[in-house]
Amino acid sequence: MADLVQIAWGPPWRTLAALALEAALGYPAALHRRLPHPVTWIGAALDRLEHSFNQPRFNDGARRSLGVFSIGLVAGIAVLAGAGLQALFADSAWGLAGFALAGSVGLAQRSLFDHVAPIARALDADDLPRARRAVGCIVGRDVDGLDASGVAAAGLESLAESLNDGVVAPAFWLLVGGLPGLFAYKAVNTADSMIGHLEPRWRAFGWAAARADDLMNLVPARIAGLLIVLVRGRGLATMLRDAPAHTSPNAGWPEAAMAGALGLRLGGPVFYDGVATERPLFGGGSAPMPADLRRGLRLYVAACALMWSAIAAGGVAWPR
Repeated sequence: MADLVQIAWGPPWRTLAALALEAALGYPAALHRRLPHPVTWIGAALDRLEHSFNQPRFNDGARRSLGVFSIGLVAGIAVLAGAGLQALFADSAWGLAGFALAGSVGLAQRSLFDHVAPIARALDADDLPRARRAVGCIVGRDVDGLDASGVAAAGLESLAESLNDGVVAPAFWLLVGGLPGLFAYKAVNTADSMIGHLEPRWRAFGWAAARADDLMNLVPARIAGLLIVLVRGRGLATMLRDAPAHTSPNAGWPEAAMAGALGLRLGGPVFYDGVATERPLFGGGSAPMPADLRRGLRLYVAACALMWSAIAAGGVAWPR
């Protein structure tokens, strides 16, 4: 029995257990109503720090330093919480279940699918207003003027980028760093989404969050792109050619891979709060059609399955 517990506690198997639990259960809405998702706790802490420290009376140097302190504080607390839970769960069969439950909270395979699938269903039903509302729940761009192709493109781009942010990157940090690594990643990624912006208000204060997020996604983003390419058996040249054109050092890899794998054209100009924003183009195919979002969802599921298989292979090879 002890040998089985030791094998199960190998990093690949405990990561796979967390992935399987999240895929099966997600984070149920009933639970969220009673116990808000831990990411909301991180967000609340960051919001308080931002309002306290990101003040116009501080110069940019001070605001950058306070931003470094803020991200270090939140990430440090996340690491300590993860280490405490991991120590609590160590070396027992029930502990593996506890680890999987805690780890599943930082993953978003099911959540991402459940957010994108309604967009595809609305497009299948030729219900453009409903499709716009559904895609508006997962993207920040203006959606009221999008046609069916624009909605499908927005869904595919979000699906590709979130394959990394919500699945591959957290699984990577859970695998290599356990719960402390996963919790640190979620803290940094949440901080980047809240304050890691280029607008004047956040440019100095959010600098540390943006740079930390870039660093923590450097390897996972390329893995996410490669998973898409391997599943489809095409798109590698497109990914290598087009990904570096993205303003982010990481977001372009899964997006360019998705464009190349499906033979589509993604990217291009979009509107945020009525202001046009130019973006690079990914791929050289045609603009997405509504049915292409379904193809993207199937590709997403297959990419997740390939990641599971790679992790399981690592578990087989893990030293006993």
